[in-house]
Amino acid sequence: MGVDGDVFGNMDYGKKDPSLGWRYTDAWMSMAGMGDVGEPNGLPVDEWGIRVNEKSQPTGSCVARGGATNAPAAVYAVTKAIEWLEKYSPPAAAGMTFGEAGPIPAQGNIAQQMFWYTAFTAATVVPDLPVMNEDGTPKWRMAPSPHGAYWKEGQKVGYQDAGSWTLMKSTPVDRAQAAWLYAQFVVSKTVDLKKSDVGLTFIRESTIDSEHFTERAPRLGGLIEFYRSPARVQWSPTGTNVPDYPKLAQLWWQNIGDAMSGSKTPQEALDALCADQEKVLARLERAGVQGDLGPVLNEEMSAEHWFSQPGAPYGPLANEDEAPQTIAYDELIKSWN
Repeated sequence: MGVDGDVFGNMDYGKKDPSLGWRYTDAWMSMAGMGDVGEPNGLPVDEWGIRVNEKSQPTGSCVARGGATNAPAAVYAVTKAIEWLEKYSPPAAAGMTFGEAGPIPAQGNIAQQMFWYTAFTAATVVPDLPVMNEDGTPKWRMAPSPHGAYWKEGQKVGYQDAGSWTLMKSTPVDRAQAAWLYAQFVVSKTVDLKKSDVGLTFIRESTIDSEHFTERAPRLGGLIEFYRSPARVQWSPTGTNVPDYPKLAQLWWQNIGDAMSGSKTPQEALDALCADQEKVLARLERAGVQGDLGPVLNEEMSAEHWFSQPGAPYGPLANEDEAPQTIAYDELIKSWN
């Protein structure tokens, strides 16, 4: 690429910060193969490792209750992330957050990144960057997300936010009506096309399929091909297994941070994480505020019992460290067709 200085094989981040939690729930654990098969999210065990019953009530996070947050696949996921961060990423990456690490690949000294972020795509197609050709096409390419040793066909392999508009019942009617009108404006065809052109984050199918983005696609490194492919449904938001996102999300970065810093092993950190999640689930169960949708924790049983059941949590694999497979890019892209 004609860059000066060191070239690194990977870019990641590891600072103990709220964004460190997103790194795993969104969706490193699912890429490793921790949860169950299912779209948009695995059932009965999701990408947070939380299990639900047939009534969609959360029943546990730890393996002892049928969850997978501390299962072998989860430990494998965190172990690999730490190993690759230490071996292949710039030394400063361990002290970076999501926002700080995201623009780094555009500087031209990152060979590849197993975890690509659509939010930073616009920053990587700026003219005159080391990663851009003189004709305005990128030197880089997006590829289908890799997956780990525990992953099975039909499992989730990525995350994307899918927002919505919430108008509170307590909102005065005139303000709610104004908000509704603004929402219609924001998601209108012309506004979404312009917004997507600038930020490369899409709302409407018509924008993705527009002639404008057909013309622009060669300059976006595979982004449009991805969004026009069936593969995008494997990238999905957090599912309904998570009954209280704010309370549970803060547990992830705090516990994962202990593993990243080395103060705990990945197994110890994930044991603590799933136990903390179950404390929240137990409080929700006692409070009964969610009625028939609230948590109902399973009785604890042996890991062997749960490993012998179909689906997640999965028992340890004998070949976790089998040699990775390198696939020709053109062959890989066929999976998007």
